[in-house]
Amino acid sequence: MRIVRLYQINKVLLQHGLDELIPSRWQPWYARVMRKSIFWIRNKYKDQPPGVRITLALQSLGPVFVKFGQMLSTRRDLLPPDIANELALLQDKVKPFSSVKAQKIVKTSLKLRELTELFTEFDETPLASASIAQVHSAKLKNGGQDVVVKVLRPDIRKTIFADMKLLFTFAQVLQKWLPDGRRLRLVEVVREYEKTVIDELDLLREAANGIQLKRNFENSDSLYVPHIYSDLCRNNVLVMERIYGIPVSNIDALLAQKTNLKRLAETGVEVFFTQVFRDSFFHADMHPGNIFVSTKNPQEPQYIAIDFGIVGTLNEEDKRYLAENFIAFFNRDYRKVATLHVDSGWVPGDTNIDAFEVAIRTVCEPIFQKPLAEISFGHVLLQLFNVARRFNMVVQPQLVLLQKTLLYIEGLGRQLYPQLDLWQTAKPFLENWMKEQIGFSAMMGKIKSNLPYWSEKLPEIPDLLHDGLTQLKRLPLQQQYLQAQIVQEHHKTNSVIGLSAFAASFTILAGVLPLYSPSWVFPALAGGVAITCWFNAWRVSRIQVL
Repeated sequence: MRIVRLYQINKVLLQHGLDELIPSRWQPWYARVMRKSIFWIRNKYKDQPPGVRITLALQSLGPVFVKFGQMLSTRRDLLPPDIANELALLQDKVKPFSSVKAQKIVKTSLKLRELTELFTEFDETPLASASIAQVHSAKLKNGGQDVVVKVLRPDIRKTIFADMKLLFTFAQVLQKWLPDGRRLRLVEVVREYEKTVIDELDLLREAANGIQLKRNFENSDSLYVPHIYSDLCRNNVLVMERIYGIPVSNIDALLAQKTNLKRLAETGVEVFFTQVFRDSFFHADMHPGNIFVSTKNPQEPQYIAIDFGIVGTLNEEDKRYLAENFIAFFNRDYRKVATLHVDSGWVPGDTNIDAFEVAIRTVCEPIFQKPLAEISFGHVLLQLFNVARRFNMVVQPQLVLLQKTLLYIEGLGRQLYPQLDLWQTAKPFLENWMKEQIGFSAMMGKIKSNLPYWSEKLPEIPDLLHDGLTQLKRLPLQQQYLQAQIVQEHHKTNSVIGLSAFAASFTILAGVLPLYSPSWVFPALAGGVAITCWFNAWRVSRIQVL
């Protein structure tokens, strides 16, 4: 099955002429020979520009590849503008499936005979169509609220599972044969990615994520999360409040309503760090197709988020190390950055701190105090990768989602306000967060949060203290008793070993004597002694030590 899928992938790539986009000098001779040998697969899109070809190929390959294209579309510093613009269409303009199938899925999942039982309106034309699901606008019969109905693509699970198996095969091969394969931990990264994709197939999980995110930003002026009708949600259907806003990628519309783009970009950075460090729960699919801007107050713009299928979480240890790394980085304390990487286990403990510090400074120092427009993050990432390889830095699979989200945030910031000073925007937030985690106020906060637990356990403390002192009083006697047991066990072992040695010796003697003496008396006596010793050794071994 994997071989068939691999052939299909290669066929799609060749049919769209993507092999022609690779300069011939980068293609080994055997790759050129293999391409010519597959003469029956021809480029069907010679008249189309590269961006269109790549977009169509990713759409044909399915959701796993579409997700990859969505991430690439935000990295306009890594791609030519024409390719980035075409890939941006993957965010919400994937070819839709039949509206009849969508309505049938809704009726079956919600156990409706007709859609009119629940909706007064249901638009057959999809409002948006993405790689995993598509969305239809509707109006609820009870209350008349405008809603959107998200419907999972039929048979999507089968396609995704097949592609994930293929990705695992690729990862296993690359991890085995690439020089950096083990350090990159490709299999673990693919396994983490599989978990997020599979989670995205469960719309009940997405509904729960959206409800949690809305609670985290209740009454916030920075981020609005639509209401989710949880009683109308199923594994393959989700009903949510319809929002009206401007797509964050529509810069012309934002400028037309005189949106404060500088404030919008700064708010995006603040929202991201709030999710990560305050809540440890962040929207991990923040491509432009999932982010809108409210039209209510252009000078203090508010984000609107949708599509909560992929969220990320961090444990306290990773969160603290990340915050300390960010602050040290913003303060240009590269020594501390290097030390934190060693302390966290991200690089080996025997790493030369001085050399690591110099390597980090060499990469990071040139990008400080520059707006995003003047920073080549593609170049910076390449240099950081070389540093990681040089110092055997281990890829952290649990941070892959965070890294991907950071790429999205940086891409959005570049589109909205290229002059954004990312460092000055993020630094005060992280410093305030760290102050809240340490010091007297942080200690009092932890005590306050633990008061219910200690108020429950406080009445038990006198009994626990009495039991502990009683055990402490008995400790010398217990130690004497244990010492006596050890001595008895030692004596027993020595007795068994001695008796066994005698028994073995006389057993050998009983077998050898008949060769030198015709009389049976001495062999019989030796055999009797051997049997007696074996019996006594067995009896002693059965004695229980008190």
